[in-house]
Amino acid sequence: MAKRWRQLTIWLHVLTSVGWMAQVMALCVLLATGLAAGAGPGRDAATAMALALDGRLVGPMADASAFTGIMLAAATPWGFFRHWWVLAKFVITLVQLNVGIFLLSPALQHSAVAGPSPSQIAGGALMAGAIAFQCWLSIAKPWGRVRPGLRTVPATAPSWIFIVTVLGGLADLALAMVIGHPMPLLSLVLIVVGLTSRRSGVTRIVP
Repeated sequence: MAKRWRQLTIWLHVLTSVGWMAQVMALCVLLATGLAAGAGPGRDAATAMALALDGRLVGPMADASAFTGIMLAAATPWGFFRHWWVLAKFVITLVQLNVGIFLLSPALQHSAVAGPSPSQIAGGALMAGAIAFQCWLSIAKPWGRVRPGLRTVPATAPSWIFIVTVLGGLADLALAMVIGHPMPLLSLVLIVVGLTSRRSGVTRIVP
């Protein structure tokens, strides 16, 4: 049971990460279409669709990807600061979320009035590239351990952690689809629970 729910958590993380990347690429296409169309109905339609895509898919997918990734790190022996590839993914994700929230989304709102800009398209392309790089990190797992001599690791969390991660992630995605923008309240609560569980988890010795 625990293994099955852990696999489902990984599946949801992969699904939302790839979905995040694909929707950002679609956002770039819409913005490029609006930029090429110039002022007029074509530009207005492209930016309106870009705004809808950002609120209903890009933002929710980003939140769900980050949430499931954080929970997997917190609930498994991988941790956050034991392996360079996990640490790199964690840092890149935090940067992406802040750039998306405080730079790209406000710029997208502005584009509904002023039209898309080349910098918006470039920013979206960089974000999609960063997500693709994170996918490579997950597969290649390069660079080894942060502290090679450390031999104690937390044990894998109980199955209920993975169950609430899957159900909570899907619930937040469904809520975002309904209201039209991300509202990851449940995810934030579960992250606190997951981090607390990791702190109090049993450690084991690795060879």
